[in-house]
Amino acid sequence: MLSFAMLGTSNIVAAPAAPAASATPAKAGSTAGPNSVFAKVGDTVITRKEYDEAFGTASRGKFYHGKPPENEIAVLQREVGDKLVARVLLLREAKRRGLRPDAAEIQKTMQTYEQRYANSEQWKKNRAQVLPGLTARLEEDNILGQLEAATRANVKADVKDAKTYFLKHPEKFTEPEKLRVSAILLKVDPSSPKETWVKTDEEAKSLVKLLRGGADFAELARKHSADPSAKQGGDMGYLHEGMLPDGTQEVLSKLKAGETTETLRLLEGIAVFRMVDRKPAQAHPFDEVKVRAQELAQRDQSEAAWNTFVADLKKKTPAEVDQSGFLPLAKAKAKSK
Repeated sequence: MLSFAMLGTSNIVAAPAAPAASATPAKAGSTAGPNSVFAKVGDTVITRKEYDEAFGTASRGKFYHGKPPENEIAVLQREVGDKLVARVLLLREAKRRGLRPDAAEIQKTMQTYEQRYANSEQWKKNRAQVLPGLTARLEEDNILGQLEAATRANVKADVKDAKTYFLKHPEKFTEPEKLRVSAILLKVDPSSPKETWVKTDEEAKSLVKLLRGGADFAELARKHSADPSAKQGGDMGYLHEGMLPDGTQEVLSKLKAGETTETLRLLEGIAVFRMVDRKPAQAHPFDEVKVRAQELAQRDQSEAAWNTFVADLKKKTPAEVDQSGFLPLAKAKAKSK
């Protein structure tokens, strides 16, 4: 999706249910009324109400129902204000270029809303009131999408760009280390009392003792493990970082092939792991990943072109923004020498 394509649309649809401004976490020191001026962009005014509604939508999407740190709110306040200013400038540029909304695309999107809210009593009740504003917003979003697509389309990364990107970001073209692991899991319900966990841990320790004494891991896994891998003798196959339970990767990374862990407490119970094999990280040669490298280079250059385009518009038409309601940004900590 283009970055401005759906900015604020959900707020319009949700408006009949609850005003977006009600979810605003903070308006530090702001006593201005809803119709007061938040920002002036040329001869266009962004009201405090428009800002509060946009901030309410953004804060619900970012913070849900939690209470974020003040600095995160402060950062979001400025991001929302910046996007509102950019939107005004981009709409002005789109209209200057004579861009027109795609009527068929707008109709298709409207049908999606009609279907989604077909059984909503609030939608039925407020539909006539909401539709004009929703349609206008969708039309604006559509021409903004056209403008962004046209700007990004001017960027074409070639093979040289791909090679440069490949050399700058080797980690993106390196297959991570893989561990072949076997496991025995003794199941314990998370709500079980401490005594149950202790007893199960003791059972697992007895298995560790047997394994280190030469017992067959696969046989014990088939007999005792509650993990799905029990059918394969506990063999979980090759796993890379992120596929193992929290803390397990760190423990296993210290083992040699054939070594067994101590007992480990997981959410599902007590587990014992064995390191079977280790495949080191493998860097792919450029010829194997050339297409992917070119795609990523294209993405980065496209993003840079779009950001430059927006920045240039802001330079041409500076905005006056009332930041009196913003929380202060936390000062960056000085780097120790």
